[in-house]
Amino acid sequence: MRGRTWHVVGVVVAGVLTATLPGCSDDGDLSIVNDSPTDVTVRTGDDEETVSAWGGVVFLEYGCTPGDVTVEFPSGRSVVVPGPVCPEQEIVIGDGTVDLEPAEAHDR
Repeated sequence: MRGRTWHVVGVVVAGVLTATLPGCSDDGDLSIVNDSPTDVTVRTGDDEETVSAWGGVVFLEYGCTPGDVTVEFPSGRSVVVPGPVCPEQEIVIGDGTVDLEPAEAHDR
């Protein structure tokens, strides 16, 4: 994993960080929140990250994904989010679901 990735241990911390994300910034932070009881693997096209259950990840100064985002659940099921996904959006993972929400809308 590249040095620009910052792991967020608690969902509360992720919510605070995403509430302050700059809107419409090409080099803004990309946020992923896992509100499910299982760890998932997220592929953004040029990065892959395991996101812990009830946790989150923030890719600092990532900007928009180069294409689609794939979320893989432990069952082997994958969900593809059509990309690019940009910093003003937040990837929110539920129990078998994946949604895009405005970054500031997913307060904890």
